[in-house]
Amino acid sequence: MSSSPLSPAAWLRGSRRPTWLSDPKVLRTEVLAGLVVALALIPEAISFSVIAGVDPAIGLFASFTMAVTIAIVGGRPAMISAATGAVALVIAPLNREHGFGYLVAAVILAGVIQIVLGALGVAKLMRFVPRSVMVGFVNSLAILIFMAQVPEMTDVPWPVYPLMAAGLALMVFFPKVTKVIPAPLVSIVILTVITVAAGIAVPTVGDKGKLPSSLPVPGLPDVPFTLDTLTTVAPYALAMALVGLMESLMTAKLVDDITDTHSSKTRESVGQGIANIVTGFFGGMGGCAMIGQTMINVRVSGARTRLSTFLAGAFLMVLCVVFGPVVSDIPMAVLVAVMVMVSVGTFDWHSIAPKTLKRMPAGEITVMLITVACVVATHNLAIGVVVGSITAMVVFAKRVAHLAEVTAVTDPDGTSVIYRVTGELFFASSNDLVGRFDYAGDPDKVVIDLSAAHIWDASSVAGLDAIETKYAQRGKTVRITGLNEPSARIHDTLSGELSGHH
Repeated sequence: MSSSPLSPAAWLRGSRRPTWLSDPKVLRTEVLAGLVVALALIPEAISFSVIAGVDPAIGLFASFTMAVTIAIVGGRPAMISAATGAVALVIAPLNREHGFGYLVAAVILAGVIQIVLGALGVAKLMRFVPRSVMVGFVNSLAILIFMAQVPEMTDVPWPVYPLMAAGLALMVFFPKVTKVIPAPLVSIVILTVITVAAGIAVPTVGDKGKLPSSLPVPGLPDVPFTLDTLTTVAPYALAMALVGLMESLMTAKLVDDITDTHSSKTRESVGQGIANIVTGFFGGMGGCAMIGQTMINVRVSGARTRLSTFLAGAFLMVLCVVFGPVVSDIPMAVLVAVMVMVSVGTFDWHSIAPKTLKRMPAGEITVMLITVACVVATHNLAIGVVVGSITAMVVFAKRVAHLAEVTAVTDPDGTSVIYRVTGELFFASSNDLVGRFDYAGDPDKVVIDLSAAHIWDASSVAGLDAIETKYAQRGKTVRITGLNEPSARIHDTLSGELSGHH
């Protein structure tokens, strides 16, 4: 039986019996983590529905189907996928201009695109995301999570502030008493009971929007199945697929680092696609991995398995459908306190410590700051990661360009000169190479020793050809020696072929 990431049997079978089946302690951690995440998901899903311009139930249904599906087919255990702000921003214009049916069609098509991209191995591109971009991504997420809470702290009744302070205090000090029950859950329960019992008038979850009273029903999107519809939804679907994959794969990489475990990014890519297709057929607004809820699950609650992800989705529906009136009474102040704690915990404080900044190369700090600035300015994680990665490549190319050194040694008898080239020869460094030779003053025999260099591209071969041509015009001969095997191969293939002069 094939053990590839896409093998259906391996997909569902998993590598071994789940730990939560044999360890009650793990089971309790996973169940309680799922409950905390479900409670934190409700206001988020509702607010993302508002961004997308759809009914709150649509965002909640999407969070339910995304979490439950990804728990089974995803590649990163314990990562939470649900309706997200990034996806809502992408598809909001489509819903506004063409209606909800088109939005659902875009979600399904985005899922198909994600499966294709996953199967083509797009996840392998993650290795080209430098560490400084990853740090910038994490820090900008922490800032975005905090900024999303600011509206809940402004123009609100004064009791919101002591409630928030109490929530933060409980989450800081309760773990010192016991870690059996997650501190966010304790703070949600205690402060909700106090608020309701004392009749304190503060904004609640119910103020965000009406919770659904029934489960979602599968169906086809209400659109004409024509080429015109496809051309309308395709650009939005592609944008959603790319943003969703990038956010999910970056979050998966972050969870890998936190848990010191490896996950299949290809399986995660395909899993995101399947989850979006399922979500679309259930009339949801689509989504991707959620960094805030994932941090609550993995870092705050200590969850490590697929069970917590599955239960987050299941509890979400149970809480809405069965305990809707109770959940509606949860003060927003407590959930804001939870998310503030998450943002503080997510931020990589070590990365901005003076000691770190002193040692870090200026280029790396610049890349991190540009990534953060782009994400915070656009509220789009994908843009920040792409701009950050391009900046990192430019910084790297600039740094490596100066590594090609040329030293000349003239023979004592004055009949020949040996130029020793050291370093990496590629488009950035080979441009300077041509100007490092004394064409007029050198003797008739010139040796270019490349035993300490490596040729990477056609630009380098063209540069060497130009050097030979300049010497030939003065009646001098050039011999290139010391090429390693890959360099010799590219040089032999391209030399003399890159210009019209053979």
